[in-house]
Amino acid sequence: MTFDMQRALAEAPRDRGVAWRFVREFAAYWGRPLRAGDGFGVEEVGAAGRRLGVGLPAALCEAYVLFGRRRDLTGNHDTFLAPEELYVADGTLVYRVANQDRACWGVPVADLGDADPATVRRPDTSPVARWEPHEPSLSVALLAMVMSEVLMLEDGLSDHAESPDAVPELERLYDELPAVGQDFRWFSGPDALVRVAGGGAWIDVRGRTPEALDAVREAVPGPWAGG
Repeated sequence: MTFDMQRALAEAPRDRGVAWRFVREFAAYWGRPLRAGDGFGVEEVGAAGRRLGVGLPAALCEAYVLFGRRRDLTGNHDTFLAPEELYVADGTLVYRVANQDRACWGVPVADLGDADPATVRRPDTSPVARWEPHEPSLSVALLAMVMSEVLMLEDGLSDHAESPDAVPELERLYDELPAVGQDFRWFSGPDALVRVAGGGAWIDVRGRTPEALDAVREAVPGPWAGG
């Protein structure tokens, strides 16, 4: 199976239909294909909006129906809330919470009428924390979420390193992908996907095979968490 991530990521921010096609292809290439039953039912999603007294954006509804139950794509580290877990805080619909509840992502209630609204992020739950602009559209935010969560799968094909000096080597050895996700840089190589976060200090990698993962470990300075 081949998957042209360069092309797909370049087109996805302009069309959420393309973004969902990317998610389908990405899931099949880096994990397992999406199937019937991997999402929530339309009625379940609609009930969440009625419970909260708001209309949910089309992009959020589509994502729930397409892959909302796939925890390997949505909940290995941070958590994409199930429809019944959605809540409103400080005028914002919260749809995702970080590991240990340190941060959360949402959509301003005032923008819920948009089909694919921009998103916001609150860095922590302290009383002084404020919502900050995040991604230009919800579909892009959810696409970046899927890419990031797959890197956190604990199945022997992912690894992580704190390596501030790794970026020059990544730039030399791998192809940089179009930017998706605030503060992330993405690289691809033979059967390998690499994310750089924290201004270059933190590296996350996933291989399609153990050999592909080992090749990145050998090429990029660690130390690597998995060896």
